[in-house]
Amino acid sequence: MTTKVAFLGLGAMGAPMAVRLVRAGYDVVVWNRTAARAEPLTTLGATAAATPAEAVAGAEVVVTMLSDPAAVTAVAEAVAPALRPDAVLVEMSTIGPDGTRHVRELIPASVGMVDAPVMGSVDRAASGALAVLAGGTPRDLARVADLLAVFGTVTECGGPGAGSARKLVLISGIVAGVTVVGETLALAERLGLDDPRAVLEASPLSGLAARLFADGVDFSAEMAGKDLRLAGEVLDLPVMAAARQVLESAPDQDADLGAAVRAVNQKR
Repeated sequence: MTTKVAFLGLGAMGAPMAVRLVRAGYDVVVWNRTAARAEPLTTLGATAAATPAEAVAGAEVVVTMLSDPAAVTAVAEAVAPALRPDAVLVEMSTIGPDGTRHVRELIPASVGMVDAPVMGSVDRAASGALAVLAGGTPRDLARVADLLAVFGTVTECGGPGAGSARKLVLISGIVAGVTVVGETLALAERLGLDDPRAVLEASPLSGLAARLFADGVDFSAEMAGKDLRLAGEVLDLPVMAAARQVLESAPDQDADLGAAVRAVNQKR
């Protein structure tokens, strides 16, 4: 029988991920706070629900892909009474280990939970090339292994919360690194180097430089700043705090991380 999946959150990342589940043959019910975002999914065969609780009714797997801890908490509170006792909640948002633990406390003990945030942007979400960082009990991980593989390469990171922890570590380093490389580019331009971008791309900074100029991605300055805030709640991290201040000064908070960093440095 086809597995029924509730997918909650159809933002820049959630929408292409939900599309992949529909095309993989899952029985998908979708919900989004802005209902119009569900319409393209219904043309592909998904069912749209009016509320999160309606979406999860009868679902064997529930996937959440939302913006921040507050949004995930609100949805978890809304769906908790409606979850099947044997369902598995797959939390794929970036909310950190503390946020993951809070969600675990909100849902019934009989419901399984896997934290599986992802690395990669909308281009990789659409092509199924995300890096999925999964944490959970062996039983829960096994139950959703095939579903997670639809999104990309799955790395089992350890017990509950391990995926969220690894994601926070990696994304914080990348966001801060891109911010610093943006300033490095500004320094190179001020010093009059020929083709500063090429200089960076031919150096050990090439990976971060590539992300600074990446096309077809959508990881906003606002969301990048949120991730650094979550890291700062775990530990006092002065460099990351400074990077967050840079991102918060970006004129367009909806702009992709790389574009936002370049825009800040163009004003120097």
